[in-house]
Amino acid sequence: MIPSPKTPAAPALEREASFQLLFHEHPLPMWVVDATTLAFLVVNDVAVRKYGYAREEFLAMTMDQMAQPEQQPAEPAANETRGDSTAWRHTAKDGSLLNVESTWHEISFAGRAAVLVLSIDRTAQRRAEERNREQAKLLNLASDAIIVRDLDQHLLFWNQGAERLYGWSPAEAEGAKAPDLFISDKFKVMEAEVELLRKGVWNGQLTHRHKDGRDVIVNSRWTLVRDEAGTPQSVLVIDTDITETKKLESQFLRAQRQESIGTLASGIAHDLNNILSPILMAASILRRDLSRPEDEKMLNIIEGSAERGAGIVKQVLTFARGAEGERVLLQPKHLISELAKIMAQTFPRNIDIQTNLPTELWTVMGDATQIHQVLLNLCVNARDAMGTDGGTLTVAAENLDIDEHFVSMNPGAQLGPHVALRVTDTGSGMTPETMEKIFDPFFTTKEVGKGTGLGLATVIGIVKSHGGVLALQSKLGVGTTFSVFLPASPDAAVAAKEDQLAVAEGTGEQILVVDDEAAIREALVGTLAAHGYRAYTAEDGTDALALYFQRRDEIAVVLTDLAMGQMDGIALVRALRKIDPAVRVIASSGHFQKENMAVLNGLGVKVFLEKPYTADKLLRALRAVLEPVPVAG
Repeated sequence: MIPSPKTPAAPALEREASFQLLFHEHPLPMWVVDATTLAFLVVNDVAVRKYGYAREEFLAMTMDQMAQPEQQPAEPAANETRGDSTAWRHTAKDGSLLNVESTWHEISFAGRAAVLVLSIDRTAQRRAEERNREQAKLLNLASDAIIVRDLDQHLLFWNQGAERLYGWSPAEAEGAKAPDLFISDKFKVMEAEVELLRKGVWNGQLTHRHKDGRDVIVNSRWTLVRDEAGTPQSVLVIDTDITETKKLESQFLRAQRQESIGTLASGIAHDLNNILSPILMAASILRRDLSRPEDEKMLNIIEGSAERGAGIVKQVLTFARGAEGERVLLQPKHLISELAKIMAQTFPRNIDIQTNLPTELWTVMGDATQIHQVLLNLCVNARDAMGTDGGTLTVAAENLDIDEHFVSMNPGAQLGPHVALRVTDTGSGMTPETMEKIFDPFFTTKEVGKGTGLGLATVIGIVKSHGGVLALQSKLGVGTTFSVFLPASPDAAVAAKEDQLAVAEGTGEQILVVDDEAAIREALVGTLAAHGYRAYTAEDGTDALALYFQRRDEIAVVLTDLAMGQMDGIALVRALRKIDPAVRVIASSGHFQKENMAVLNGLGVKVFLEKPYTADKLLRALRAVLEPVPVAG
């Protein structure tokens, strides 16, 4: 019984009965403990059932024996304000821990100071909170952006993955509206919202906005969250960053497109070279017998047009299969210095031409003419991009050691030392759509008649053939930078150039001309005759082999095309070597391939003529095989 001291009898009995009923029938555990010793004085039935101790066991204990020491306040009764609650961890008889919230009320009990303690079990709530904290921790470890928003686009949850992806912290993001923060394509998002409400889920690709203003491409997955009544209440969003993946995919597709176009262009160029070759050689023959000035004028037009056509075809082939010329060690600084002089003399005065070169720049293995063409094409494009307003054109170079990260972001790049050549302008810049097509052959942003669209296609062909890569950065209204990365030789020195062979007339030497194009054979016969040579002709390898077998003692040089029907040029050279290991051969083609050149080099063929060629190049090639330069011993 719980007495109430010093009160009138009848009202006291009534209050005591009410207290007894409230105390023992209360649905929550309740105790009365001594304010000083914390010994249990009275325990209700719920506390007995909840904690597992018998009433007699409780009355033999103190409150601090049941409470976890690290959770227990030093002086709970004296320091607690009446009605305040404190979180505790209580131990039941079976050893289980209960997370409770207790309220302490100072009372007078049997004439002594006491405390009435009421305990609310928060164990399930604490476990749920702990589980939520663990889940939030796991969500923050996720690499993806995990976002929860309401139906009005207010952000309710923003994990650390979202912070890494978009730049805003949870404190900045939560409570803000998604369109104001990171959504760029609002129209597409509205369409997605409609499908989400209809189907409950939506997946798609979106372009969002980073805190610093750059675009972020994501694969976004939305799930509509409903309450127990089935009413939509929020949206779970998971965004995966695919920005770099899309860049690599774009580069791969562009490379595939260029490869397909290159294969087509290569075949067309081969046929055009066969057409242009006899025109150039015939023009050279006709020039020897001109009698009227107007005839020479027309011949100049024919020859000039043929050479222009040959130049365009060469650009197409350079794009299609890469440039294949003689490679020597060269110093890029010399090329840039020469180029700067040319630009200073020919570019408009309102273009400020600057160079930025290190004191010690590594050498590269390459064709000086082709590297010069790369830089010139990029500088001409930069000049045109700046238009009549002018601007600043900067040609820079630096030594660069390419690492694995660079290789992963630039397909075709190789690890190791490189020289980076950069051409930067302050012109109009390019849109992403233009940047996608800029390297395609015949694509041009210039007016009709002012560009063939082959300049950058040629550039990328030359760069690839040198084992390098080409990178482009451009922003509309700001300018453009083209960067060429070429494998470098840090410790190699540049070799001196050899003198070219002088052109010399023939002295009646017999040349076997092998080509399946009748026009080329006729033009070659006429050219050779005009310069002191005589010629036999064959239309394929089989005829040539038979003819050489009969006249091997007369034939000084075999000039053969590589692409023929019955027996191609490589098969012919192999057969000729078996008949005469010392046979002199000049190989000719409008479509040289690296693998073919390697095979021919192995067969001892050192001189090549790329169609279309002029009489001058033909004569130089003949002197090169008839009068080889002796090797110093």
